[in-house]
Amino acid sequence: MKIAMVGQYPPHIGGVAAHINSLAKKLVKSGHEVYVITYPHKDLKNGEITDIDGVHVISTSGINIPGLRGAMFEKNAEKALKKLVEKENIDIIHGHYLFPAGLVSVNIGEKTNTKTYVTAHGSDMFKVYNNKKYMKSTIKKILKKADVILAVSNALKDEIIATGVEGIEEKTVLHKNSVDIDKFKEFDENDKKQLDFKNNFFKEFNIDSTKPTVVFVGNIIKTKNIDLLIEAKKLLKTDCNLVIIGKGTQLKELKEKVSKYKKSKQISNVYFTGARRDIEKILPISDLLVLPSFTESFGLVLLEALACGKPVIGSNVGGIKEIITEDVGLLINPNDKESLTNAIDKIFTDKELREKFKSNARNRAKEFSELEIPYDEIK
Repeated sequence: MKIAMVGQYPPHIGGVAAHINSLAKKLVKSGHEVYVITYPHKDLKNGEITDIDGVHVISTSGINIPGLRGAMFEKNAEKALKKLVEKENIDIIHGHYLFPAGLVSVNIGEKTNTKTYVTAHGSDMFKVYNNKKYMKSTIKKILKKADVILAVSNALKDEIIATGVEGIEEKTVLHKNSVDIDKFKEFDENDKKQLDFKNNFFKEFNIDSTKPTVVFVGNIIKTKNIDLLIEAKKLLKTDCNLVIIGKGTQLKELKEKVSKYKKSKQISNVYFTGARRDIEKILPISDLLVLPSFTESFGLVLLEALACGKPVIGSNVGGIKEIITEDVGLLINPNDKESLTNAIDKIFTDKELREKFKSNARNRAKEFSELEIPYDEIK
């Protein structure tokens, strides 16, 4: 069959891109033909098809300016998708993230009479739908027009059903993210490449390799609640590194805050690396991953850390609490810095607990290692 997907795709970075990439590669391996229409990127030629691991990737034209980016993508992706569907006789359209990719998908699906799936990935419901009143009608329109709605967690599925759109419960299906356990794996002291990377990474950012290392990976935005992690770092009894990986609108503000704290000697050993494409190499050389988000539909990076044999801490919200069990990590209150401080200190001071989390981590990740193809026409 021929499937056209719309949304973030590598070389773009992020959970949505990783999810589409995994699904696209599995479809290709199963003998299907996959096209992905994605956002403009400097490493992709606008309007042209680039084959990446057997997937036909089409980059739209446009600009990556917040506020204009989505509107530009909606307009240009619709043109590209309509042309593609008509030229290639596409069997299934699949939009990832409700807006704008989902809107693009249902609009063209309706015009060309093509079966259309949309995947809600989290902030499209928890943030856009719930916090932006002017978007409610648009999101409901997308949910109504879609033939099938996929949700990456039970928490997100419940949120979608709560919209009350006619027929929503019958067509909303759970389709969890998966983790590549061959890509994300435990650190091997005998692997020279891994040792060299560890030494070079710590040297690049002047990180003290004798201290345990806590990492955050994700968008540097308020929803991710990195402020709490920085405030907790000030209170920790454990002398550890805090490595913040990612980029986003709050990055400058957080860097300034940390710089201020460093000058007054309230904090030390905090490092910002920017966005990275080698997370699978960084997680194995860390000691703990923390995801303190206010809302989170799933939290793929938790699975990536678990696959690397690392204990995890996350907020007791959304999809996070569907991943973190008492055998692999701790849940915290995202509004309480002492809750996070105590959790980090507990893992580093309680060796028996830490070893239990580490020994169970990879097996927990393996429970999410198999990505199912969600299309009724292929099952």
